[in-house]
Amino acid sequence: MNNRKSLRENKMGTMPLGRLLLNMAIPMVMAMLVQALYNVVDSLYVSRISENAVTALSLAFPIQNIQIGFATGIGVGVNAILSKSLGEGEQERANRSAGNGFLLASIVTVAFIIFGIFGVRPFFSIQSNNIAVVEGGIDYLTICTVFSMGIFVEILGERLLQASGRTAYTLITQGCGAITNILLDPVFIFGVEPLGIPAMGLAGAAIATVTGQWLAAILAVILNFKCNPDIRLGWKYWKPKKETLVPILTVGIPSVIMVAIGSVMNFSVNQILQGLNETATGVFGIYFKLQSFFFMPLFAINNATISIMAYNFGTRNPRRITGTLKRATVTAMGIMALGLLVFQLIPDVLLNMFHPSEEFLHIGRGALKTISLSFPLAAVGISVSAVFQALGNGIYSTITSVCRQMLVLLPAAYLLSLSGNVVMVWWAFPIAEIVSALVTLFLFLRIYRKKIKPLPV
Repeated sequence: MNNRKSLRENKMGTMPLGRLLLNMAIPMVMAMLVQALYNVVDSLYVSRISENAVTALSLAFPIQNIQIGFATGIGVGVNAILSKSLGEGEQERANRSAGNGFLLASIVTVAFIIFGIFGVRPFFSIQSNNIAVVEGGIDYLTICTVFSMGIFVEILGERLLQASGRTAYTLITQGCGAITNILLDPVFIFGVEPLGIPAMGLAGAAIATVTGQWLAAILAVILNFKCNPDIRLGWKYWKPKKETLVPILTVGIPSVIMVAIGSVMNFSVNQILQGLNETATGVFGIYFKLQSFFFMPLFAINNATISIMAYNFGTRNPRRITGTLKRATVTAMGIMALGLLVFQLIPDVLLNMFHPSEEFLHIGRGALKTISLSFPLAAVGISVSAVFQALGNGIYSTITSVCRQMLVLLPAAYLLSLSGNVVMVWWAFPIAEIVSALVTLFLFLRIYRKKIKPLPV
C-alpha cells in the first residue's frame, strides 16, 4: 500500500519522461548556470588584481574541487539510496539516509578545517616559488577550507530536495548563494572606502565565496523542513547505522574518488604547465571557469537523471530507466555541441574578458580550441555514467574516471610536454576522452545485461 501511495504521489514514477526530465533538470540547469556565472565573474574580478592572482586561484582549484567532490559524493550516495527508498515506500530508511548524510558531512567538514589550519601553506609552497602567488593563494584557500561547512550543508540539502523531485527549490538556494557571491566580490576584493571596508584582494574573494555558500546552506535546510514532506529531518536520524552508511558510501565513495582523481589530474597538469610556462597555469584555470557554462548544465541533467533512474529501479520499471537515459544523452549532446561551437568560433572574445597579455591570449586560444574537441565524447560518457550511480555500481564510474584522467590523460600530457610546446599538452584531453568513452560504453553494456534487461517489462 505504501508503495502504491508513493507511486501516485511521486512524479518520478508517473510523469511522462520527457516532461519529467525537463521538469526536474531545468531548475537545476538554471541554478548551475548561475553558479557558472559566479565562477567566471569571480575570476573577472580577480584578473583585475594581477595575473599572479589568477594563477593562485588556478593552483587552489584542486583542493576546492576535492571539497565539492566530498560534498557531491555524500549527496549522490544519499540521493540514490533515498530515491530508491521512496520508490519502495521505505520512509524510515529514507529518513535515516538523510540523517546519516548530515553526519558524514560534519565529519568531512572537520577534516577540511584541520587542513585549512595546517595544510594550506605546505600545499602552495610545493607548487610555486612566486611569493605573490603563494601568499595570495594561502589567504584565499585558508578561508575557503576553514569555513567549508556551508558548501557541505548546501549541496546535501539540495540533493535531498532533488531526490524527492523538488528540484525547483535548488534554483532558490544556488541562485541566492551565487548572486550574493557576485555582489560581494567587488565589495571585499576592492573595498568600499566610504563604508570603511578595506580592499582585501584574494582574501576578499574567499569571504564572498563562503558567505554565499552559508546563505545557500541555510536556505536549503529551511526548505527541507518547510517544503519537503517526503523526508523527516531530526537528530535521531543522525545516529550511525551500518545498514544505512554502507549503501551511501558504496555509491558516494566512487563519486568522491572520481573528483579526487580530477583534482590529482588538475594538480599534476598544473605542475607540467609550470615547468613550461607559468602563464599556461593561469590559462588552464580560466579554461575550467569557461567550460563550466557547459559542463555544469550537463551535471545538472545528470543529477536529475540519477534520481529518476534510481527511483524507477526501485519500482522495477526498466522502460523508464532506459527512456530517461536516451533523453538525457541527446540533451547532453546538444549542450556540448553548442560548447564546441562557442570555443571554436569565439575563443578570443571569451579570453579578452580576463584582461589577458598577448602571451596569455595566444596560449588560451590554443587551449580552448583543442580541449573543446573532446566535448561531444564527454557528453556521452557523463550521461551514460549516471546509470552506474543510479543502479548502485558507482565503482564503474571510478574505473572510467581513472582511465580518462590518470591512465591516459596524465601520461599523454607529460609526453606531449616533452616537445617543449605548451599547445601540444592540450591534445591530451581529446585523446583521454576517446579512451574513456569506449570504456564507459563497454561497462554500460555489462550493467545493462546484468541489472536492467532482467527486469520485468
